[in-house]
Amino acid sequence: MADRRVTFTGLEFENPFLLSSAPPTESESNIMRAFEAGWGGVVTKTIGLHPVTNVVGAKAKFMRTSPDDASVSMKKRPGAALHSSWNWELISDKQLDWWVPRIQRIKAAFPKRMLIASIMAGSGNDKELRNWQLLTEAVQDAGADGIECNYSCPHMDRKDMGSNIGKDSELCSVVTEAVVEVAKIPVWTKLTPATGDITVEAGAVFRGGADAVVSSNTFPSLPVIDPATLEFEINVDGLVSSGGLGGPAILPMSLANMARMTQAFPDKAFSGIGGISDFSQALSYFLLGCGTVQVCTAAMLDSAVGPNVIKRLNAGLDAFLEANASKGWKRVEDFRGIRRDRVVLQSQIRRPEGDGYQGGYEPVEGYAAPDAAEAKA
Repeated sequence: MADRRVTFTGLEFENPFLLSSAPPTESESNIMRAFEAGWGGVVTKTIGLHPVTNVVGAKAKFMRTSPDDASVSMKKRPGAALHSSWNWELISDKQLDWWVPRIQRIKAAFPKRMLIASIMAGSGNDKELRNWQLLTEAVQDAGADGIECNYSCPHMDRKDMGSNIGKDSELCSVVTEAVVEVAKIPVWTKLTPATGDITVEAGAVFRGGADAVVSSNTFPSLPVIDPATLEFEINVDGLVSSGGLGGPAILPMSLANMARMTQAFPDKAFSGIGGISDFSQALSYFLLGCGTVQVCTAAMLDSAVGPNVIKRLNAGLDAFLEANASKGWKRVEDFRGIRRDRVVLQSQIRRPEGDGYQGGYEPVEGYAAPDAAEAKA
């Protein structure tokens, strides 16, 4: 019989599908609805100690592309398909005191579902490190099952927050150590893809004591410019700043980052994010070594919390396990990671004349030796 259950960082999930920290998880009612719909876990909207104020107007929009001209636009057009989501939304504008009783009520209503509290503070001094610990202590005392440290928000102005931590391996390690010092529950770290080599930051958080890495958050990006008005398609008073690109467009890039990390740290735990709307995309993350996956964009477009998305994911997992029952596969762990060894250096990919391959270098310095036939011409 197919078994949807997974054990991830010591936590027992009814299924490996989670709603990620984003607009779908910004309120108690949304999280309750998500659990009622069947999600195995939910990561809260990121909780901080400092008040935040979002921009005027739209905080997130969806970009679509059409087959006739491959244009990408936030404008709705007949026949256009979802390309990506774009947002410049900050962390939760609700304070810690607002979240604590809601975490308590959610856990009381769904004691067997996993509620992960996303948190963020600064990193510029000891006081900020203590703020990470205050957040950790508060949410775990309220009943959260795990912590997800947000080192990945791509549009925080403060130089010591969000992806500015995630791009600095030393800060990744120091902040993680501070959280782990007081944590009594698993600690996950959500890393930014906006870095040179994400395995460096992954190694840093694991050295700091993290139980898992979550990746990828959205990619830093700009919305497109409307050729008719010459204005960015989302703006305030004509101005725009870098925001985050998510959804189907980031799936291949997120998979590449995940492959690098799971190969570098094959014995560690990873939760994959990026472009998941049905089981076929989730499967790619599992085959690369992820133990769970998280969903945002697809859920936002499905009644805000994805009731139809989670049905598709669960049905897809059941069907996949049934189709592969002859291999003895009964749960995700039976096939997790079995394709990460297929990702290799390009020099390891077979060439028509493999013996003559020079690893991308010419046998002589400078220009290649002239072809014999050309020399005679």
